[in-house]
Amino acid sequence: ANMNVNEVVANLAHRLMPAVAVHPNDDVNQSQSTNDTFPTAGKMALCMQLPGLLTALSRLVQTLLVKSQRYQDAIKVGRTQLEDAVPTTYGRTFHAYYQLFKRDLTRVRQAGEHLRIVNLGGTAIGTGINATHTYQQQILVKLNQNTDLDLVAAPDLIDATQNCDLFVEFSAAMKTLAVDLSKFSNDLRLLASGPQAGFGELNLPAQQAGSSIMPGKINPVIPEVVNQVAFEVIGHDTTVTMAAEAGQLELNAFEPIMLRALLTSEQHLQQALTTLVDHCVRQLTVNRQRCADQVAHSAITATVLAPYLGYETTTALIKEALTTNQAIPELLHRRRLLSDALVEQLFSPAGLTQPRPEVIEQLRAVAK
Repeated sequence: ANMNVNEVVANLAHRLMPAVAVHPNDDVNQSQSTNDTFPTAGKMALCMQLPGLLTALSRLVQTLLVKSQRYQDAIKVGRTQLEDAVPTTYGRTFHAYYQLFKRDLTRVRQAGEHLRIVNLGGTAIGTGINATHTYQQQILVKLNQNTDLDLVAAPDLIDATQNCDLFVEFSAAMKTLAVDLSKFSNDLRLLASGPQAGFGELNLPAQQAGSSIMPGKINPVIPEVVNQVAFEVIGHDTTVTMAAEAGQLELNAFEPIMLRALLTSEQHLQQALTTLVDHCVRQLTVNRQRCADQVAHSAITATVLAPYLGYETTTALIKEALTTNQAIPELLHRRRLLSDALVEQLFSPAGLTQPRPEVIEQLRAVAK
């Protein structure tokens, strides 16, 4: 690739200045080597694409923050291992996703900054053989004037020529983002499943006419698109990992496949994020009534009773509620285990979702 560029540049120069002989190696490639120009060009390409990825990810982060504020009081049943767990709110759920992708934004940005460290001027193996002092002192200055990329010379050009850990680092940051996007997409599909026979808590915007055989069946195609991009990026990370590991001695000859994988991951992640925000997350809504009904009929809400009644009594109440299909507050009222006022307080949205450390300490003090 580098030698082809040298020949093209030499040919174009000759067309512009027919009287001047321009040699692809002696003139165009003067003070350079494929071993420092190719990885530098690859890093420049990655840096040029990076703002688009960061912008797309920032939009997802901001959208999730808005959702967390909008649904801060929308109570829902929490779930661990797909079993009912203590209640929470969709405000907290969306805020947790917000924090997750905010960390991804930091990781990708920081790893991207390291791509600005280049080995240009190191020529063959980083010793700088055949490069002039003028070239070594001026080349990054000229490049930065033309690109605004703020490239910096590696402190050890031999290290930067033979080792590709910065590519692995950037790939790992994108892989982590892909893993998080896939998990998020899985959650969206699960929470929107049904709507009658599944969770039915989220309403995802319809983006297709529906099933070709089942009228009215709308599939979660946008999260599924994101899942597939995530699978691809995770595979690309494996490619980058193995290619970086396979380098030998003073040069890694496998940078072409690394750069192809990284550039594709960067581009596809940006597109997937834009699609996810514009065609799914911004428009999704929470089925507040269904979520509230599930909380009201979930026996696991009895967990708040454990500090008052003890683990064994609470477990017995839950089993009875499940067997008789009664709500926990109804059982408490019938058996007069706690005052109606305390039951109402405990099973209010705030009682079910907010920590009450001062009450726990008081109960422990009484028990002692």
